Amino acid sequence: MKEIHKPFKEFKKEFPAVYKGHEALGKIIHKQSGPLPEKIRWLIKIAVSGATGHALSLETHILKGKESGLTNDEIKHALLLLIQTTGFPTFMEAYSVFKRMRGAGVRHR
Repeated sequence: MKEIHKPFKEFKKEFPAVYKGHEALGKIIHKQSGPLPEKIRWLIKIAVSGATGHALSLETHILKGKESGLTNDEIKHALLLLIQTTGFPTFMEAYSVFKRMRGAGVRHR
């Protein structure tokens, strides 16, 4: 996946050993630690990053989710689920990230 966040790129350059450890742990957790299908794992990551207000993570997870085959409707549904748990303002922040990405030319199905 293309590097989309300058701070992350700088982190990788400044702390290569930490980055490698972080990436290795992420791969183990994401790919080897349980039975959830890839699309479901990305939906969970989208919901968690949206619920916690981590816009940069949300952008990354939406892009990777799209690469795994997620549709706009699946992503929007995951974001809508935030309303009853974390509140409407949190949903709107996450939804705004999703819409902004579409406006910036990120291809959505």
